[in-house]
Amino acid sequence: MKIVFLDAKTLGEDIDFAQFQALGEVVRYDFSSEDEARERTKDADVIVLNKVQINEKSIGEAKHLKLVCVTATGTNNLDKDYLEQRGIAWRNVAGYSTESVTQHTFAMCFYLLEKLNYYDSYVKEESYVNDCMFTHFSETFHELKGKVWGIIGLGNIGKRVAMIAEAFGCEVLYYSTSGRNHDSQYREVTFEELLSKSDIVSVHAPLTPETEGLMDERAFSRMKKTAIFLNLGRGPIVKEQALADALNAGEIGAAGLDVLAHEPMLPENPLREIKDSKKLLITPHIAWASVEARSNLMQIVCGQIRDFFSFRN
Repeated sequence: MKIVFLDAKTLGEDIDFAQFQALGEVVRYDFSSEDEARERTKDADVIVLNKVQINEKSIGEAKHLKLVCVTATGTNNLDKDYLEQRGIAWRNVAGYSTESVTQHTFAMCFYLLEKLNYYDSYVKEESYVNDCMFTHFSETFHELKGKVWGIIGLGNIGKRVAMIAEAFGCEVLYYSTSGRNHDSQYREVTFEELLSKSDIVSVHAPLTPETEGLMDERAFSRMKKTAIFLNLGRGPIVKEQALADALNAGEIGAAGLDVLAHEPMLPENPLREIKDSKKLLITPHIAWASVEARSNLMQIVCGQIRDFFSFRN
């Protein structure tokens, strides 16, 4: 069996591929364009990828290909009709990063809630050296206890965030973006009620026709002026110009984003102009990427390959 990784660098350079080598020949490429993939998949039995577009152009000459494994939950980059026509199976991975994304959600929340960038800079700029008082709290902050935490998308990650928010003493509200998922453990509200009542709003929803552009000018205008907005779902759920305008106008207190509409970030992204880290925190799509989550991901993918070929045999 030949297993070809088309964009192995997206998994990190600290990942052990030995478990795959036990299954067969392994070939790894850091990144692959569609044209490069066409050549590189010619004799592959399995391809493993994250962002590469899989279609007739990229795998049209892959005559031995039996399985496509996506090292992510989203599969928008797969031409599923073409794969079905060719009789090629595909697999994706869900649930591998729940703890990692949840942890990052709270890291972003506390960074913004407690104005940590300001206080870190205050000390590092040596303003605290020989200060007149033992404490300095010019930038006021509040406890998380007693706040209302609104969750958009109560899937695995949303539920884990809800559980921890409750442990901190928050009241949890949620909005089902599909209208199909319900959980009696938490209070379900309308989108408008969630926005108007929440002190923290965190997004953990997939990108669907219902969620694309959900957070627009009207949505931000309904939020509390002190609210913290967090997006750890998908970038296009947020209209970035609307968010930039809301932050600049003081319509919301602060925002933390781990995902953007275009990744890597485009030069024309309006959020680039906001340099105040008390208002805006952006991380480069790292919430999923703890060592444990990536290791878990690879174990799942390796298991999928093993199970697929054991079943066929």
